[in-house]
Order: sequence, then structure tokens, then C-alpha cells
Amino acid sequence: MLPEIKRILYVTDLSKNSAYAFRYAISYADKYNSEIFIIHIIEEMGPTARSLIDSFVGKEHHDKIIKDSIERIKKRLEIFYAKHQKEFPECSMKVKSIEVYEGYPADEILKKAKELECDMIVMGSHGKETRAYALLGSVSKIIVGLARIPVCIIPLPEEEIDITVYDI
Repeated sequence: MLPEIKRILYVTDLSKNSAYAFRYAISYADKYNSEIFIIHIIEEMGPTARSLIDSFVGKEHHDKIIKDSIERIKKRLEIFYAKHQKEFPECSMKVKSIEVYEGYPADEILKKAKELECDMIVMGSHGKETRAYALLGSVSKIIVGLARIPVCIIPLPEEEIDITVYDI
């Protein structure tokens, strides 16, 4: 017997692919009566880059920029979700949280999936597509290779899609 899917971690990089993948997260949540947790990770700079930035603009200014970015992205994701609520009213009780923070994406995704005791990760594919196949981005490859739960990678369809996080 397959395990139940009660908690889904939906990962967005704010691309068209990830916006499209949200519809799959909603569909799975509706089918399995699951909760959805939305996360976006702002990629953390390495120590050398961070040191250079801090020395030129100051640590406090850099921290403020990151904090402002987190707030803007979270607001954008809340609007994106609200837009989907109108189109898919069944998803309104499914999304339990929207989190945006800084870190190393693959590490943070795996850590958050474990912390929330998620049963599935849903994310859009990334990379350059050809007609024959789509290449996964490096974060997707790491997640697929290291996750101990099912990972659903959603490719962007060939036809034009009507939703993106940046339309908001």
C-alpha cells in the first residue's frame, strides 16, 4: 500500500515553470485532501561575495535589501495564490503557509520538507528546453537525487500558458 500524501511542499523560483507547477500542487492537494506549503528561497551568496558586498554597501544595508526583497516576494506570492483561489476555490483551505527566506535552495528545500513532514515535493523544471527533452536545473537534480519522498518535476508545456508570478 502506498503512503498517504497529506502534506505537499510546493517550491517556486518565480518562473513560468513553477507558476504552472502550482496547478499540479493544487490538483494533488485536492485529490489527496492534502495541505500545501509554499516556499521560495533567495539564493544566499557565498562568504567571499557576501564579504565584498558588505564592505562596499555595509552589512546593515545589505540585510535591509534582503529583508525588503523577502517582503516583496512574499507579497507577490500571496497575490499569486489569491489569483488562483478565484480560479480554483477548492485550493483556499489547502495552502497552510507561504515562506520566503535566504539560503542555499537545495539544502533549504530538503530541510523544509523534512521539518514539515511533507509527503511530496512539487516544483517546475528549469533549464533550456528542446523538443526532445527538458534538462533539469541543478537544484531539481539535487532534490530528485537526495529526497526521500516523491518529487514531482513539472515541465512547461509546449503550448503557451496563461499564468506567471510576474503578471502580478
